[in-house]
Amino acid sequence: MTQIISLIGYPLKHSVSPHFQQAALDHYSLDVHYEARETEAETLASVVNELRQPQYLGANVTIPYKEAVLPLLDETDDLAGLVSAVNTIVNREGRLIGFNTDTYGFIRALREDAEFEPKNMRAIVLGAGGAARAVSFALLREGIRSLVIVNRTLSRAEKLVCSLREYVLARGSSVDVVALPRDGSKLGNVIKDCHLIVNCTVLGMKHSACERESPLPAHLIHKDVLVYDLVYNPLWTPLLSVAKEVGAKAINGLPMLVYQGAASFELWTGREAPIDIMLSAAKQALPAGGD
Repeated sequence: MTQIISLIGYPLKHSVSPHFQQAALDHYSLDVHYEARETEAETLASVVNELRQPQYLGANVTIPYKEAVLPLLDETDDLAGLVSAVNTIVNREGRLIGFNTDTYGFIRALREDAEFEPKNMRAIVLGAGGAARAVSFALLREGIRSLVIVNRTLSRAEKLVCSLREYVLARGSSVDVVALPRDGSKLGNVIKDCHLIVNCTVLGMKHSACERESPLPAHLIHKDVLVYDLVYNPLWTPLLSVAKEVGAKAINGLPMLVYQGAASFELWTGREAPIDIMLSAAKQALPAGGD
């Protein structure tokens, strides 16, 4: 029986996960098919419940369902529970277990590909969804000095900040965590003093309604900041183009995507992920223009 791993999200036209995950599965000659399953919100529960069937090893979960899947699962590991966001589901004999490998993928790419050490740095996270939650908790775990959550809807950013502050207090640390609206007048002053900007929104993502938009204008970015865009399709996003204009260092989301996917692969299969093969397949699926 051919087994199945699904990618659950909406939209999915931009995703290269099926390309590199299938390459990894084929590397081990596993009889497993990785499928993209574009899912409308009203069918999410039934699609997730279907994963309990024996032919399913599990799934990846992407925008916009990383938080919405939580009540549909039987269990989450400690990290996914802390972050309150799941990007990987494993089917264990009909029980669905949620994991978050985004935190691992984000930090690995930050250190290895961007050569950035987050300890004692000041960071700004753009967005307040599941990806932003993973990034924010990852940065706090790594000893960031201050963290600003910027979101179009301020109340959503404030909700995330409340969770982050609880975590900071529980650890006995003194990290300054605040929320700001994306169009607020204070944002420019905050960015002047930051070392890292992470875009966790879909702004600039290919095949989205906002694929030509940057979450920040050029005049707000300075040359001494690292701009990290989790969007990977296109490889060169509007935000990264803005960063290049001012001479700032920039990294796209492809390394993080592959690293988190590799961790998911190991959870599903129990085999060591062939990262070089996965990264090569992901790059081949994204020509220079990111089409």
